[in-house]
Amino acid sequence: MLLEQIIIYGFVLLFCGVIVLVYLRKLKQASQEVEAKIEVAKQEGIHEPVSLHPRIDLDTCIKSGACVTVCPEQDILGILNGGGTLINASNCVGHGACFHACPVEAISLVIGTEKRGVDLPHVSETYETNVPGIYIAGELGGMGLIKNSVEQGIMAVENIMKKGFEKHGQALDLVIVGAGPAGISASLTAKKHGLNFVTLEQDTLGGTVFTFPRSKIVMTSPMDLPLYGRVKLFDTSKQELLDIWNEALSKNSLTIREKTKVESIVPEKSHFRVNTQSGETLLTQNVLLAIGRRGTPRKLGIPGEVSEKVAYRLLEPELISGKKIIVVGGGDSAIESALLLMGQNEVTLSYRKDKFSRLKPKNREKILAAIQNKELSIQYNTNLTEIKPQQVSLSHSITDAQLELENDLVYIFAGGELPTQFLQKAGVKITKRFGYTMKKHR
Repeated sequence: MLLEQIIIYGFVLLFCGVIVLVYLRKLKQASQEVEAKIEVAKQEGIHEPVSLHPRIDLDTCIKSGACVTVCPEQDILGILNGGGTLINASNCVGHGACFHACPVEAISLVIGTEKRGVDLPHVSETYETNVPGIYIAGELGGMGLIKNSVEQGIMAVENIMKKGFEKHGQALDLVIVGAGPAGISASLTAKKHGLNFVTLEQDTLGGTVFTFPRSKIVMTSPMDLPLYGRVKLFDTSKQELLDIWNEALSKNSLTIREKTKVESIVPEKSHFRVNTQSGETLLTQNVLLAIGRRGTPRKLGIPGEVSEKVAYRLLEPELISGKKIIVVGGGDSAIESALLLMGQNEVTLSYRKDKFSRLKPKNREKILAAIQNKELSIQYNTNLTEIKPQQVSLSHSITDAQLELENDLVYIFAGGELPTQFLQKAGVKITKRFGYTMKKHR
């Protein structure tokens, strides 16, 4: 009897030991795979985060892997030695799905790192700046992604209502600057609350979204729009999203004042003076800035850049054919534009570095395949130095060699400049943040 029990318990212990051994081997193998991915990410320059990204509290993390599986991008997060870790951090788009998916709330959303700072305006949890009455929502405050911007536009106006304000003569209740995702959702929320407001947009409805190529996929998750309802969006193109926004505004008799650029915001005792480029002045109790971080496209400052053949955004690539085109830049916008143009045109991509970094995985795969298949040409380590009527000049940054290319069109994607002076003139403080927590569980 005793021998039989020893055999049974021994077998059970052996079985459990085998299971534990197999489990530990799988964990070790998984960690080795993650380590290999991190090494590749470091070599490709995409291991360090450049914008909003998750930070994992390893003391709280239980390695459930929920954050890994829920992320809509590829290999942003992984499990290493029993805890969560960043892999291709530069590819993070700030979706925030990992933040909500973690069962033990071990994830916070952070912008900037200990080494790489990010200039951010001072914004409170209610989206109000250090200037009472001036609010910021969306990308300008550091939280990118369309869904995040929509939610912030709603919450900013809700917080204005909660705080309350006194009516002042002929002054408006609110001026919303920018008609991108945050501005549109804020406008619908202001309409819901019956506010006396106007929405000003320096370009066209949609803001930065309008500047995307027509076929670009811009939304991959649902969102709620005030006075419109739940919008279930999966692989939604730019045009489909713009159609939804136009429908929502039309249903609620809302008009966006397009082509109206705000030059300055002047705080006074009980209100603000919002001055436009056309010379108009609006008095308002509150201002919501939803203008994005890109601001004005960054110029190269080279001869010929004012030419009519130079553009800083690609709107309708399908209408362009038979042209000799140079695309300047190595970010996702430049790569996507080059890929859209190459089928019907002779495209040359000029990039100032020797290899691409911080690209979305799909863009990286597509551009490398296009280069290999000779669907476009690539000039690494080059800078555009002059734009002429029929040619462009490139300079190699290492050899100083000069290259002349026949050219019809130039597209420059050198990023944008934060509207620092505009904000500072209004009194909004800007600070370089290092590893600043944007969102955390209470």
